[in-house]
Formats: sequence, C-alpha cells, structure tokens
Amino acid sequence: MTTDRKFPPLKPPRVVLSSFPERYSLPARPTASAAVQDAHRQTGFLLGQELATFGTAMNLQLRIVAENAKVRGSHAAAMLTLGSRTFSHLADACTLMSYGSYASCTTLLRTALDFIAVERSLIAGGFADYEEWFAYALSQDRRNAALIIETGRYKAASVLVADERLGTLYRLLMDLSMPHFGSALLLAAPEASLQKIAPSFADGAFHLGWAELITGWLLLLAGEQLAETIESGIFTLSETLASDCEAIQRDIRAVLGSKRRCHVEETDGRFLFHNFRRGTSGQPKRVALG
Repeated sequence: MTTDRKFPPLKPPRVVLSSFPERYSLPARPTASAAVQDAHRQTGFLLGQELATFGTAMNLQLRIVAENAKVRGSHAAAMLTLGSRTFSHLADACTLMSYGSYASCTTLLRTALDFIAVERSLIAGGFADYEEWFAYALSQDRRNAALIIETGRYKAASVLVADERLGTLYRLLMDLSMPHFGSALLLAAPEASLQKIAPSFADGAFHLGWAELITGWLLLLAGEQLAETIESGIFTLSETLASDCEAIQRDIRAVLGSKRRCHVEETDGRFLFHNFRRGTSGQPKRVALG
C-alpha cells in the first residue's frame, strides 16, 4: 500500500478508546412472526450450550478491551477498529441466525473473516502497512472544509490460503453470500429434491442444519478473533483472563470436533454438507454445492 503524499503530518493524532459495552448478551426473544419466534425458541433449546460458549468468547473479547482501555498508538488503533467491526458482525450474525435469517448471516460472517485475515496479515508484517497509512490517515480538505480520511484499501484474503480450515470457510462463505443460483436455492429452498423445489420467501422458519453450521462458524471466528487479539502483542492479559481464554478455545474445539453436527468439507471441487436437515426428526442428508 502506498500514498501519493510525501510528508507526514507534523503530529499524528492521539488514539484514545472512547467507549465499549460492559457485556455481550445473547439475542433476546423477538417480537415478530410466529415462525421467527419458533426459530429463536428452537435455536436456544437445541443449541443452548453452543450459544453459551459463543457468549463467553464474546465477553472475553470485551474483558480484554476493558483491561486495556488505556492502550495507545497506531497498533492499538488497528486492532481496536478492526476488532470492533469483527465483534459487531459476529454479534449481528448471531442475532439473525437465532431469528431464522440464515441467508443474511453469510455476508456478515464472510466480512468478519476478512477483518480477521487483515489482522493476521498486519501482525505478521509488524503493522508496517498500517503505520504507513496511519502517518497520512487524516488531513484537511480546505476547499470543502472537510476532514479527509484516506481509504487505505487493503486485502488480505491470501493469508487464509495457508490455513486449510479458514480458507475452506472463506471460499464457502464467498459462494453463499454471492448471488449464485445454486447458493440462492440452497438457502431459500433447503428441502429441494429431484422431484420438487419449494422455496420459502423470507419466512424465518427454523432449520437445524443451517443453525448448526452458522453457530459453528460463529464459534470458530470468535475463537480466531480472540487468538489474533492475543497474538498481536498489544494487549496485556491478567493470569485469570489468559486462563479463561485458553479454556474457551478448548471448549470451541470440542464443539467443532463433533461429527454429529451439520458440517461441511471441501472435496472434488464441491462443498459437501453432512447431516443437513430441517429438524431433529428429519432424515439427515448430504448435499453437494459446486
């Protein structure tokens, strides 16, 4: 990343954390249609432990921020701004998932993974690219009496290539979040067969397969965000907080290691969905997208 400016400002801006929530809470019961309320009820009943683990991971992120509320400098600006957007995307995806809006989750999760990839890239490079941008990030547009914020375009999806698990998830989320015909069919008509395609139109009905998949992805990305936050070396953790972060990673691995859940593997150029079904009484099936 380069800039056309030749001289940095005389004094870089201070970095001061202004606010953060004290606690993350799982989505409350919605006041919506009966189908959406049922999706929230079944999600909480069938995936309550997984959601509790996700909630713990999110609150650990907030505890790290709270313990480092006075952290300063450009590196802190990078991790706080990128981490804030990751946190919000995961929180919003969890809410939408619990309300049966599975299709909307894919874009939020893909974008959250983009932010995590950028964090990983910056950490690996010692934040050199961010420092270069930060030196010229803010200036004055006197003609329009406006503050100029340089865009600082940055792509880091390539860093996921070396990570088989995250690379597979990124490619899948990219396909699911794009307007591809097959992706739209799988999300809107998950019971499709050779004999019948019956799309639902934004009804928010519960689907166990999608709920399990998205809950698993939420856990995976929440764990990765915690790992990158700690790996950055910017934040100090108390002994208790460090121990709690290690414990939640073990809990996340235990959940994701279960083959009884709906899960996806990449094989023969396709994404193979295992244990894909509408509800607990439904017959688990395999679906290949590709």
